[in-house]
Amino acid sequence: MSKVAPDFDTSENNNRSTQSRIDQRKADHIKINLEQDVRSALTTGLENYRFVHEALPELDLNRLDTTLSLFGKRLSAPILISSMTGGTAEAETLNLRLAEAAQEMNVAMGVGSQRAAIEDPEQARTFQVRRLAPDILLFANLGAVQLNYGYTLDHCRRAVDMIQADALILHLNPLQEAVQDGGDTNFAGLTRKIEEVCKGIEIPVIVKEVGWGISEKTAKLLADCGVGAIDVAGAGGTSWSQVEMHRAPDDFTRQLAATFVGWGIPTAESILNVKKTAPEMTIFASGGLKDGLDIAKCIALGATLGGMAGPFLKAAAVSTEKAVEMMKLTKRQIEVTMFACGAERIGELENGKLAKVEEKA
Repeated sequence: MSKVAPDFDTSENNNRSTQSRIDQRKADHIKINLEQDVRSALTTGLENYRFVHEALPELDLNRLDTTLSLFGKRLSAPILISSMTGGTAEAETLNLRLAEAAQEMNVAMGVGSQRAAIEDPEQARTFQVRRLAPDILLFANLGAVQLNYGYTLDHCRRAVDMIQADALILHLNPLQEAVQDGGDTNFAGLTRKIEEVCKGIEIPVIVKEVGWGISEKTAKLLADCGVGAIDVAGAGGTSWSQVEMHRAPDDFTRQLAATFVGWGIPTAESILNVKKTAPEMTIFASGGLKDGLDIAKCIALGATLGGMAGPFLKAAAVSTEKAVEMMKLTKRQIEVTMFACGAERIGELENGKLAKVEEKA
């Protein structure tokens, strides 16, 4: 008698093995981001801009308006807790703390890739934050490349329904997949599949890079697909090739990942690329933003929201209260920026308040 297990047992074991790898990767990503220096060798490009200071702003700091409406919800400030985590017990704690803080501050939040929970429904709870944040603008998240590996519109709907999301992020990470051990590298024909999701799903689709920015060509492709927003996630912050370098299983993969520490399109340039190619597109700016001043600069360049991950993740690792404190500080930094450059409402930051720093000869 054959000692080979029945087919369904083999499949179940393979699924368990795949899920175990995903779980371990999630845990590695959190640990590495909290403990290692994984910054890009590039800067965001935001340092090349400064606000025009107004010594007589004719404004009351405590009566400025930072609110905005997006996807049918009203936000207190243009702050996005960028997609970070999920799929592990630690990630559940972090997500719940971030969501609780977002609820208190009335800002937007994205969860990390929900593939772990699609593959293993028991992981869904680590992403389900509505129980603590019933009112926030919340974004579901899947890797766009999974549409080339068996994922369909139904999987997208499952991710949205899982967390009662207001919009769906499809993230693009070709370089990360290329340097990751066993990465999913078939990005061929993905534009058409993104377009099909945009046409078939009932909520806005946001396409997001993960840290290497958006070119003019990509911006046009995405606009033609009908996406509701583009998160440029430019170079200048976390480099996921550096993250993968720290978890590489061998020296070959480690050297491969290390090669690309200086790769990408800086955040400021990415915003301008989208504005030039798709002027009506809603833009989210992320990638190396460190405070409310950076967010304000991104708004002035044409973004609607400014997203940060690392500062909020580190705060949430301590407590919900720390996360709230960080969000309050970020909001106040935006307000003081508006006050000192004479902008009464958040939308006024685009009205000639920002100047390009002249390059030194």
